[in-house]
Amino acid sequence: MLKKMLGTAAVLTLMASPAAADIKIGFVTTLTTPVAVIGKDMRDAVELAMEHIGGKMAGEDVEIIYADDEFNSQKGKQATERLVLRDDVDIVAGYIWSNVLLASAPVVLNANKILISANAGPSPLAGAQCNANFFNIAWQNDQTPMALGELLNQQGVDSLYLVAPNYAAGQNMVAGVERTFKGKVVGKDMTVWPSQRDWSAELSKVKAAKPDGVFTFYPGPAGPAFIKQYQQAGLEGQVPLYSVYTLDSISLPLFQKAGMETVLGTKMTQFWAPDLDNAVNKKFVADFRKKYGRYPSFYAAQSYDAIMFIKSGVEAMSGDIGNIDGMRAALKKADFDSIRGDFSFGNNHFPIQNFYERTVVKDADGNWTTAVGRAVLKDHQDPYASQCKM
Repeated sequence: MLKKMLGTAAVLTLMASPAAADIKIGFVTTLTTPVAVIGKDMRDAVELAMEHIGGKMAGEDVEIIYADDEFNSQKGKQATERLVLRDDVDIVAGYIWSNVLLASAPVVLNANKILISANAGPSPLAGAQCNANFFNIAWQNDQTPMALGELLNQQGVDSLYLVAPNYAAGQNMVAGVERTFKGKVVGKDMTVWPSQRDWSAELSKVKAAKPDGVFTFYPGPAGPAFIKQYQQAGLEGQVPLYSVYTLDSISLPLFQKAGMETVLGTKMTQFWAPDLDNAVNKKFVADFRKKYGRYPSFYAAQSYDAIMFIKSGVEAMSGDIGNIDGMRAALKKADFDSIRGDFSFGNNHFPIQNFYERTVVKDADGNWTTAVGRAVLKDHQDPYASQCKM
């Protein structure tokens, strides 16, 4: 009798347990350390996307399994290994940092799974190391600074000093602006990443060089720290500062709180902006602000797009996510409504898209944000695609 009762209890327990998800997506981002503010923005956008699709793709239940890279390439690789080997996810997405993605990509690709970068776009994966199972839903690292270099040309900047962190993305950013800028680069400093927070030596060299402008790339908390020191060095108002991935919806509230009014009017380039005029983007931004009480960053926009991108592939395959060849072909079509509007994939599975001028402004409620301007580069393909043999 006891055995029968125990057996019945076990069956009831199984019946009461939540059913396993039909589709499992691993999402790697930074959830600890000071730069977790970026990872939180990405995770919040993924959660909004899941809410918008009702937690389903092609009628199948979807589970997102988040993994923390701890802002470290080896930790990120280990987190990716757990997703692939222990959790047996169907697709791996996310990745803020290029060094983390480069360390982690072989884990996913060698397991013949689809890998989607929601941010990092290192040049090797766009060129010689491109892979049929790898897609980037954001950009190749060089592209945004290439657009900025063209913007500087249009604004008549003749000399430029470059300051950026010395890691994969920083190197790509500098290479990008140098590709298109037609003036003279009068100085270049590649600084220690991520530990350096004192740029007094570099800023002294900027003063001595007297350039028409300074180009910088410092993502996350490093951006506000650099700009604050730039102002303290007396360069503000003397030498215009141009940046990529430094002034965004994460950093601007900090500048506004600090009363750093000179940030207003600063120009940069991006493929997306909160006020980009299409229905999908308007809904995304409005719902994100309603749910979280702040503007989404481009990190959030790309993460939202990543989920909708995956959904397009799953639904094209009627839920048969295990058919890698079919999924790959479906994803290549980019057949979904993106927050950026229409775009296509190049032969290397990186987007061909527009890049716009953006300006820091106040919105109608006095909140600091960025406003989209003219397209600086149209239907732009990254410079490494020709090295990809796909």
